[in-house]
Amino acid sequence: MRIGFIGLGDMGASMVRHLMRAGHDVAVWARREASAESVIADGAGWCGTPAELARRSELVITMVTGSADVEDLVLRGDGLLAGFEPGGIHVDMSTIAPATARMLAACYAERQIGWLDAPVSGGPKGALEASLAIMVGGDEHTFTRSFPVLEILGRSIVRIGENGAGQVAKACNQMIMVAAIEAAAEAMNLAKANGVDPAKVRQALMGGSAASRVLEVMGERMVTGHFERGVDCRLHHKDFRILLGEAHELGAPLPIASVVWQQLNALMGRGGARLDTAALVTVIEAMSRKT
Repeated sequence: MRIGFIGLGDMGASMVRHLMRAGHDVAVWARREASAESVIADGAGWCGTPAELARRSELVITMVTGSADVEDLVLRGDGLLAGFEPGGIHVDMSTIAPATARMLAACYAERQIGWLDAPVSGGPKGALEASLAIMVGGDEHTFTRSFPVLEILGRSIVRIGENGAGQVAKACNQMIMVAAIEAAAEAMNLAKANGVDPAKVRQALMGGSAASRVLEVMGERMVTGHFERGVDCRLHHKDFRILLGEAHELGAPLPIASVVWQQLNALMGRGGARLDTAALVTVIEAMSRKT
């Protein structure tokens, strides 16, 4: 298949290489061509505009930061919508607002172009290992056509429902995961405040019912104080802004998520935008010193 790809960050470059290894003809576009040099050196093609990329592709994957970025890529004068032929497919694997996903799906439907919102969980490690969890919103026909590509990139691929449903599932994922990170941060700080070794507490908890991937990975970062690698806090902060906005529109109470949002705000205010979200422990520690 001729595949286009936009979004060559920590995850995107790995995903492009998986697609090429599977035998697909992959081309890319980026705002800065220099950011595409490594995948071009590995065999990816280059297109000068999103429209050109869509014109030569049967399916385009985007993996960018937020709603405004995806909307711009689709609707700008030289955007994807201007290049796709009827029958083309846009699979957006970014985390964006469900309303944006539905709006873009409707724009594409008018031109007989397929759309899937297919956000992922698993981070850079999941992208590198092709073990991502992919949550999909869109019609059954487009999902079926896209599935052979998605299964190259992910281990768990679930069609949740119609357009926007994938983004709703991703919001639920982020609420649970980041709340667990905050809980781990509070637990590690409580251990430390009691003069107990947080590393030993984490080790003990990993053998019981509190064991989780969050405690394994994020707990380790909290114990060692290494927050430079992982998923930037700014991305989870953006995700919570989206999901709390959705909750406000729907009148759906999210009391725990609201508290976690404030902790993310505090970490951002402390200059932690590009630190791994495990750095939430530093917010709790700072609060402890003031009491």
